[in-house]
Amino acid sequence: MNDLSNYRKSYEKSELLETNIPEDPINLFNRWFHEVEDFDGSGEVNAMTVSTIGLDGFPKSRVVLLKKFSEEGFIFYTNYNSEKGKAMAQNPNVCLSFFWPEMERQVIIKGIAQKTSENISDGYFDSRPEGSKLGAVVSNQSEVIPSRTFLEDNLKQLEKDYEGKSIPRPENWGGYLVTPLQVEFWQGRANRLHDRIRYTSQSDFSWSIDRLSP
Repeated sequence: MNDLSNYRKSYEKSELLETNIPEDPINLFNRWFHEVEDFDGSGEVNAMTVSTIGLDGFPKSRVVLLKKFSEEGFIFYTNYNSEKGKAMAQNPNVCLSFFWPEMERQVIIKGIAQKTSENISDGYFDSRPEGSKLGAVVSNQSEVIPSRTFLEDNLKQLEKDYEGKSIPRPENWGGYLVTPLQVEFWQGRANRLHDRIRYTSQSDFSWSIDRLSP
């Protein structure tokens, strides 16, 4: 057994107080996002964990890249026929989470996922490098394949088929917008007395704000 009980760290880089937060969680997310980006521009600050409830009833989490956020919510792109796509089609309740260890911060977002409009998906797909476009076409994401060679051979064939041609977005590939219902901000503090501030969406489009015990 690997005993990790002595893995400890003191969190002392910042604080999260009610006197210094906006009424809207998206504004606070924007502030934190760019602070982390400025602090360490070498990492993928937009990497987030997406958790869904699978068709087998089990939760599953995986890391994807956030591609846009606004007052409407958080957008990422994937294959609609993937495991997570099928999960969201059955149960659109999802959780997004960001962990930024360099600033001892986490953000946890509960929300509802829905497909973006086709023009939004088209616009992002058109902005991708050619290799990424072909990767989206060739991959039947989450399906069992016989080998790596199988995938690479199919890619080589697609490269020949689309040589000198535009690559259209596959109908089974596009964006999801996650509309937040609850957003929790976690700031590490000394002695495990971490700051936790939770925003909860209200029926009048405002947000209630609570402090949670660490």
